[in-house]
Amino acid sequence: MDGYIGYIIIIAVLVIIALAITKINKKDFKLEINKLVDLLGGKDNIVETEAEMSRFKVTLKDVNLANKEGIMKLGAKGVVEIEDQLKIIYGKNAKELKRYIDDLK
Repeated sequence: MDGYIGYIIIIAVLVIIALAITKINKKDFKLEINKLVDLLGGKDNIVETEAEMSRFKVTLKDVNLANKEGIMKLGAKGVVEIEDQLKIIYGKNAKELKRYIDDLK
């Protein structure tokens, strides 16, 4: 019986650590999104957003306000400018990114 208590304590500690890591990662992602919004020229500069697979497409009022180099440094794998739009290859979080930015507007 004493052996089981030790295992239960270890499992409880691992669960607590996993929850803490998940919470930290979520907080970091929100900070990253806020930085991205700033790099796009602020939330008032964002007209429309779309997410397709790993790509995040954003239509801007003034594309010149966007800092493409900063977006790349933030972790984007690529940024393509077409007229008033930026297509950002951002990975698996593109849909979550769209949802969060839409909530800001």
